[in-house]
Amino acid sequence: MTRTVTAAAPQPLLQVRKLTKRFGGLIAVKDLSFDLAAGEILGLIGPNGSGKSTAMKSIMGIERPTDGQVLFHGDNLAGLPAHKIARRGFGMVFQHSRPLNRQTVLENIMVALLPDSLLKVFADRSLKERAEKIAERVGLGAVVDRRPPTLPFADLRRLELAKAIARDPQVVLVDEPFAGLTLAEVGAFSDLIRSFRDEGRAVLLVDHNVKSVSSLVDRVLAMYLGEEIVTGRAEEVLQNETVRRVYLGGAIETSARPETNFADQRPLLQVENLSVYYGKAQALDTVSIHVHRGEFVSVVGLNGAGKTTLFNAISGFVPYAGEIVRDGVKQRGLTPARIARSGLVQCPETRELFGEMSIRENLDLGGQHLPDVERAAQLAWLFELFPILQSRQTQMAQTLSGGEQQMLAIGRALMMKPEILILDEPTLGLAPVILEQLSKALEKLRQTTPITVLLGEQNVTFALPHADRVYVLEHARIVWEGDPARFAKEAGANYL
Repeated sequence: MTRTVTAAAPQPLLQVRKLTKRFGGLIAVKDLSFDLAAGEILGLIGPNGSGKSTAMKSIMGIERPTDGQVLFHGDNLAGLPAHKIARRGFGMVFQHSRPLNRQTVLENIMVALLPDSLLKVFADRSLKERAEKIAERVGLGAVVDRRPPTLPFADLRRLELAKAIARDPQVVLVDEPFAGLTLAEVGAFSDLIRSFRDEGRAVLLVDHNVKSVSSLVDRVLAMYLGEEIVTGRAEEVLQNETVRRVYLGGAIETSARPETNFADQRPLLQVENLSVYYGKAQALDTVSIHVHRGEFVSVVGLNGAGKTTLFNAISGFVPYAGEIVRDGVKQRGLTPARIARSGLVQCPETRELFGEMSIRENLDLGGQHLPDVERAAQLAWLFELFPILQSRQTQMAQTLSGGEQQMLAIGRALMMKPEILILDEPTLGLAPVILEQLSKALEKLRQTTPITVLLGEQNVTFALPHADRVYVLEHARIVWEGDPARFAKEAGANYL
């Protein structure tokens, strides 16, 4: 009698089990578990603060896990320092390039190839040849004699890839590979990462560019607040109700005033062909928007799309190419202080409160330029908008909850009596009950004041009810413009 033997499925190369990382009372990663096979690309996605990069750093040993296992070929590596994990067969592509600027590209790769013992540095005569092959492998063959400061941004990212694969790792961890790249460069980098998989390596990938990740990976693990939501094929994960709620915020509702209400006026704010670079990384690419007086405009986009950069350029914090025109006057050369004093006020996503000062002291700073009578009237109006600030005037800002701090940050900006108010990600990390209070306050501003509002949000369902028009910012470019109702029909389904 002949027995048929069925081959057992190969054991995953990497097994992460109940990985947990705490920072004091904050749980950044909680009980995260997944498998990663050789010849597979797994993408970690999730909104900002989901724990993606912390999970990757905990696997690599850059952060020491609080609990859990990182099993590689069955051995638990959790808690080992990064250099020992690298020796076992791991390579990591960091988000920020950190080359040796005085050495050439070839020398940078050779350093990554050096053996662990300095006594063996000169033992391998083929070191240079191996470095040259790696340079060719990632597309740096033509620039091996140049130094990093002379390279374009994409080549600096290629150098990080070269260093990560120099020791022929079995597992490659890639953190934000597409940040700052053009669309064409994203395609080229995607091909490179696919080739790692084709060589039999296991690849773990984190990036804010959800669409690029989804088109590249074999599976997606969606995270939120440190925990797994769902794992599966990209097209299935992105249609998951919980994933869409995390990114979009819920059902889309709209209540726009038509742009024709403002069409007889010159736009109060015009941004024309705006481009911004951080070093060699392009953060905005020929972005144009306009905002009419009294209009509420929402700029929506996933984290990393360029919303904060757009607002910082308008506020005068970063240099730019193109033009920013306010009420017919070009803004180039104006300082941030002068722009703010003239009535264009930004409330940043980081809030920037004075933690050891009271609520009242923070608000008084915002209204310090006003005459006493006008400041008192503005304060009384503000307390009607956010009553909780009035009842806690003497409380230190640093002791407030996240939602209360957000109200205070917006309140301080409103104390400046802005003509244009820029709100950058005001819902970030807030509980639903606080979102409802902020939503009511914004609606009151919209209905009862002449303030013009430019709102940047990832949470579409918060942004759209308060918008007369919507811009979608994706990978440094405006990819869609229209009214909120059209967004719900045309752009909402493809937002992720």
